[in-house]
Amino acid sequence: MAKPLNTSTSFWFGAAGQRFGLFLFLLLASTQPCLAQRAAEPRNTLSTAEVDRIIRTFTAKEVRFRQALNQYSFKRDALVQSLGMGGQITGEYHRVSYFTFDDHGVRCEKIIRFPMPSFGGITPEYLDDLGGVNPFALEPSKLGEYNFKYSGKEKIDELNLYVFEVTPKGIPDPKKTKERLFTGRVWVDDQELQIVRTRGKGVPETKINKFPTVDTYREQIDGRYWFPTYSYADEELIFDNGNSLHMRLKVVYSDFAPPRATVTRS
Repeated sequence: MAKPLNTSTSFWFGAAGQRFGLFLFLLLASTQPCLAQRAAEPRNTLSTAEVDRIIRTFTAKEVRFRQALNQYSFKRDALVQSLGMGGQITGEYHRVSYFTFDDHGVRCEKIIRFPMPSFGGITPEYLDDLGGVNPFALEPSKLGEYNFKYSGKEKIDELNLYVFEVTPKGIPDPKKTKERLFTGRVWVDDQELQIVRTRGKGVPETKINKFPTVDTYREQIDGRYWFPTYSYADEELIFDNGNSLHMRLKVVYSDFAPPRATVTRS
């Protein structure tokens, strides 16, 4: 996702009605947790059977989420920056696009704004992640590849969230496969049993390809689907040769709509 020297990612929510205002509130909570988040409930408040049921339910809903997202068009505003000493911006990649479908049902990108990048470390994996479909599949067919550990509940405002730590049972060999897995944490709404936030990164990493930890927030769209709307990362990546890269990422997804028109491809 990012490479050293050469210079060089899925969200929270504002559901219908009262939940919509929580999006900005939760972003502020990252710097003022004492105002937004109460103490986590005891870790062992759920039986093993109940934990397993919750995992089965939210992973099954991930399948429906991905199927629905593949039917929507949306706008993506992606900004990636490299930072130097004191936090000054030393390079930038800014791409604003609209994603829709051609007459064969294939997703295509219409670039709205794309200034000449001064940050050249965007790898194919990075572009895949920015494409709008979270590449880390936490769904039933992938359950055998992950360990899920229930960490307790967090209460944020009136929302009660189940928190799970997610780690791969094994790390894929990057020399044999392009598969990447997720390692991090997910927050699950205790009413709808759907993932509303993730925080983690992709593995495996290599000597020259490191991934930042990304906070991804989802928002309820059309009263049914929790789609990614905001991703953020700010991290110094350390490479095996001792080089480092401080990078900052912000991606905003908006204007979700079932496609009303298609792009004709010759």
